[in-house]
Amino acid sequence: MFRAKLSVVPAMALAAAAVLSACSSTPEDKTATWSPNKIYAEAKDELNSGGYDKAIPLFEKLEGRAAGTPLAQQAQLEKAYAQYKANDQASAHATLDRFIKLHPASPALDYALYLKGIVNFNDNLGMFSFLTRQDLSERDQKAAKESFESFKELVTRFPESRYTPDARARMTYIVNSLAQYEVHVARYYYSRGAYVAAINRAQHAVTDYQDVPALEEALFILMRSYDALGMTQLRDDTRRVMEKTYPQSEYLTRGVKSTQDPWWKFW
Repeated sequence: MFRAKLSVVPAMALAAAAVLSACSSTPEDKTATWSPNKIYAEAKDELNSGGYDKAIPLFEKLEGRAAGTPLAQQAQLEKAYAQYKANDQASAHATLDRFIKLHPASPALDYALYLKGIVNFNDNLGMFSFLTRQDLSERDQKAAKESFESFKELVTRFPESRYTPDARARMTYIVNSLAQYEVHVARYYYSRGAYVAAINRAQHAVTDYQDVPALEEALFILMRSYDALGMTQLRDDTRRVMEKTYPQSEYLTRGVKSTQDPWWKFW
């Protein structure tokens, strides 16, 4: 029994030595003696040179070091931008949501809302969509709707903001894409003979959106689907609406548009 108690002592000594060894191997914090301004300058240099993985922890240190100052708020926004550029949309969202909650009266709130919209906008569009000719309407719409809401809040609360004109243009694009998404799905159903489903999705586009390019094709899909189902009265009514709204429509003469460029190519 006495020997068992003695054996505990070297074990404890070994554990303590291991802890001390681990502490001695902890990397030294090179920013420990830096001023907040120096941390910010170093973080900006990393950000501007594309070193997002190095910029983010520096901005995080600055948030703590300069807590309660405008510089800490700036660090938070810069961190969100670095996370966005590093393709970490989830972290960028979390950072921006935290900023908006903590600083509702910040003079940079308009930028925070704009950046939140941009994060969703680019996440939804995809970096290489212009190579694959895949436009926003062919992707999941959740991010597009969240992007629209951020831009809408920006233009409503800050109509004179320097970011508002671009936000308005992107809102127009998003509305067009959401309508086109409904048409994209309607076209899919129609091509597979699911005419009732095609009608439902095309009607969504016609009912929920106005003055967008996609409505021309939505009406055409409605007309063709009614025709396929033998619903001649609705077919003829839809055709009259098309003829009045789009008198030069190529859908009425050719069945398709002759151009191969997508509607969103202007962006």
